[in-house]
Amino acid sequence: MFLNYTKEFFVKKSLNINLNKEKSEVFTKNIQSIGLLIDESNFEHSEELIKELTLHGIALENIKVLAYREKFKEKETYSRPTFGKKHINWRGKITEDFLNEFINSEFDLLLSYYDVENIFLKLITSESKAKFKVGFSAADQSLNRWMINTELVNYKLFVSELFRYLKNIK
Repeated sequence: MFLNYTKEFFVKKSLNINLNKEKSEVFTKNIQSIGLLIDESNFEHSEELIKELTLHGIALENIKVLAYREKFKEKETYSRPTFGKKHINWRGKITEDFLNEFINSEFDLLLSYYDVENIFLKLITSESKAKFKVGFSAADQSLNRWMINTELVNYKLFVSELFRYLKNIK
């Protein structure tokens, strides 16, 4: 318990340093690639969310999904790349190749699909090289350029609002 608290303290410190760095996000009108960061500890409709994105014209092969689990089980097989607390070290550095690959991908759009204050999800969002970031208004507002005010379970509304805004900008 104490060790988890200490680890979260140091990861939060690393996150704050990263947030203070100036980032230049550029919105591109033609969204081709999407990074989807999902908290599967609190959301069970990942497949439906992905399907909803494809219904709005995003090709399935252009959606890269990364899932987070509060209780990550080593021996369990997950259907998509999944990480937990143990994949980020005490200094807030990512220790897994698949996480670094996700972070370094220059997605046109990163969807931070979580509405809880989770330091590990926030770190992945802040480190991401995505050109534009969208998330929930309930999460930390300094991480995302756009915040959509819906509930986590209402993924259809989230996606429709997202594409409605994107269409208006074009």
